[in-house]
Amino acid sequence: MDTAPPRDADVLTYRDADDADVPALVDLVQSAYRGDSSRAGWTTEADILEGRRTDPEGVREVIATPGSRLLVVERDGDLVACCQLEHRGDAAYFGMFAVRPGLQGGGLGRRVIAEAERLAVAEWGVREMHMTVISVRDELIAWYERRGYRRTGRMTPFPYGDERFGVPQRDDLRFELLVKDLPPAHS
Repeated sequence: MDTAPPRDADVLTYRDADDADVPALVDLVQSAYRGDSSRAGWTTEADILEGRRTDPEGVREVIATPGSRLLVVERDGDLVACCQLEHRGDAAYFGMFAVRPGLQGGGLGRRVIAEAERLAVAEWGVREMHMTVISVRDELIAWYERRGYRRTGRMTPFPYGDERFGVPQRDDLRFELLVKDLPPAHS
């Protein structure tokens, strides 16, 4: 009797994004957070924001910015996730994190964030990972807290009126900084 290996046992490959990846990355990020397709996963923002989550220019900017990487995560040659890492002194910023909605909840996101943390320490020697999360996203913040991130209470305003970030469906949105201490690189 054959049993399929758990999804968590699948081999993932990580590489830096390039311009050829931009359309697929925009589609992935959009599908994970906005519109009806995002409801297949648990990270949807469809009830609090409409419109685009990112656009080709935003993705290209992340790829081209010095000290920034946009990681493409593939399984068997298929794009399954992505995330941004940006070197900011003693910290790295983690953003543009997306997992294909139908694959959410199976441990893939946990593996991607762990690899991003490992890379940030190995390549930049950072001591902390920073991210911003919309403060009303309690379930998502709880997921990050289970991965060692802590809420700081430091808020920044949501860019109301700038449709590049979406069209808010409520008036209480803001970003909270989450921080995680990272272990030192092994010598």
